[in-house]
Amino acid sequence: MKKILVTGCNGQLGRAVNQEYSTEEVEFINTDVQSGEGVTALDITDVGKVLALVRKTRPDVIINCAAHTAVDLCEQQWDSAYKINAIGARNLSIAASETDAKLIHVSTDYVFDGNGTRPYTEFDEPGPNSAYGKTKLEGENFVKSFAGKYFILRTAWLYGDGKNFVKTMLRLAENHDKVTVVNDQLGSPTSAAELAKMIHFLEPTENYGLFHATCEGSCSWADLAEETFRLAGKNTVVERVTTEEYCKMNPNQAPRPAYSILDNYMLRLTSDFQMADWKAALKVYIENL
Repeated sequence: MKKILVTGCNGQLGRAVNQEYSTEEVEFINTDVQSGEGVTALDITDVGKVLALVRKTRPDVIINCAAHTAVDLCEQQWDSAYKINAIGARNLSIAASETDAKLIHVSTDYVFDGNGTRPYTEFDEPGPNSAYGKTKLEGENFVKSFAGKYFILRTAWLYGDGKNFVKTMLRLAENHDKVTVVNDQLGSPTSAAELAKMIHFLEPTENYGLFHATCEGSCSWADLAEETFRLAGKNTVVERVTTEEYCKMNPNQAPRPAYSILDNYMLRLTSDFQMADWKAALKVYIENL
């Protein structure tokens, strides 16, 4: 039976991965920062602990869903962000290489500066502006340096079973007639369920390398809020503002890429798998809430 070790199993993607494989005979080694029912505690920033667990359990695949994703906090917590996003990826890569396991590492659109005018492909030069983006890029580099068999999947605007933008909008709609949302940041909202499907598709293959992994199509955060309200039958009005206007109302924001639409170029060229359109995936997500 195939063994899959998942880090960050209690996060949105970790839960989606478990759900995606639920009909398949797979032995999951679920890990997170804290232990719980069916969950082993693992500090991915400690190479000794990572090696000890991987040597003991001998997984066929390691799926790294763990990350420090609080973009604003990363600016104040550089060391913590670097340890989790970069050193953690390095440690898992070392362990995967030693045991000949495949490593699936999840990265982000924030590795780009956001000054683009067309969707970014895997061959475009990264240039992150934020601590989050910089530490995630370092994680990618460590994976390339230390892992033997790896998939790096860059995703964006992820939502699933947990705290996310879509749920925040729905919560605000309960007691607000109007919400203020930025309209000049563009990206591709991506369902954790859809990303888990892509992971499931690539995992048994030897189609290694760097992939962009977002739902098809793109929009602004304001567009996403409006579509969320439409699908959920809410009458809340979206007041569109610029990033500059939003930052005046909410100071101390980390820099965010204005344009971070990713082109799933390598996936399209090397397989017949296609991610769902963002509106279709959002509809499924809201229907299942």
